[in-house]
Amino acid sequence: MNIAVDAMGGDYAPDAIVQGALSAYAELGVNVTLVGDQNLIWKQIREQGRLGNGIQIRHCSQVVAMHESPVKVLRQKKDASISVAFELARKGEAEAVVSAGNSGASVGAAILALGRIGGVERPALAAIFPGAKGAVVLIDVGANVDTKPKQLFEFGIMGDIFARSLLNIDNPKVGLLNIGEEGSKGNEKVKIAHELCRNGPFNFVGNVEGRDIFSGDSHVIISDGFVGNVALKLCEGMAEAIGIMFQREISHNLISKLGFWLSRKAVKNIERNLDYAEYGGALLLGIKGVGIICHGSSSPKAIKNAIRTAHNFVKNHVRERLEEGLAIAQSNGNQTN
Repeated sequence: MNIAVDAMGGDYAPDAIVQGALSAYAELGVNVTLVGDQNLIWKQIREQGRLGNGIQIRHCSQVVAMHESPVKVLRQKKDASISVAFELARKGEAEAVVSAGNSGASVGAAILALGRIGGVERPALAAIFPGAKGAVVLIDVGANVDTKPKQLFEFGIMGDIFARSLLNIDNPKVGLLNIGEEGSKGNEKVKIAHELCRNGPFNFVGNVEGRDIFSGDSHVIISDGFVGNVALKLCEGMAEAIGIMFQREISHNLISKLGFWLSRKAVKNIERNLDYAEYGGALLLGIKGVGIICHGSSSPKAIKNAIRTAHNFVKNHVRERLEEGLAIAQSNGNQTN
């Protein structure tokens, strides 16, 4: 298996990206093609002092900045690292793509190069959250700002299949993120989506509120990309704030320090569960291929784990299962305009 990695995407590219890719190859044995400026990539490899036969470099001359318009980029920068990476996937030279770059350009490049799975109007980003009872999937977390009820319904189908295939959850509970639990709550879009999901081919448990994201009572939570991205960033910021406040509290006195020392293993486990780097990035579901979109400030650890996730996604044939599930939903007449 070969994973194409956008070496120029992200706030700390190419250093953090190359370091993460080298770690993935060394620890996981996954072959990686680093896509970007070969001079900068080679510089980082020499500094790391390690290179294996499973590491390749594909040179390209252009880079996409985080602030650039995705539409403009896709039209004018044909040799941008993210576009070249997805072209490798289209040609069959890579089974998956990982990027921490401009998310809009990454989604656009994926759709342009690979196309959408039949039955999917809009691909969606699925992120994994640490729930009190286990992992929780939130879909969509940023691929689509504006969505239609039918598209939210499609997110539910994809989230259900994702949870079954990658997280090994039997009959996952699927909820719709809303401002209240009652079916009458929310705007018209969410109300219509609620009715579609209620008659859908998955275990729909109704509306869920923002406070329910971490409860684990629902395994999959459907949202439009605007609200989902706000929730994602809010959770990341909250996790960082908790860490800072915790460090401040334990430094107050000797008893606090002793208590921390006695419970340090449990504390480390909690920190690991709250760390987005443990999950690597969000999976772009609904494309005819595999794409992982990472946080712009991804560390080497996050990139390594994103490559791990991409490897597992391919190995577990999640894309093929998505195609099958969506085809069944269409044939049963479950999708309504």
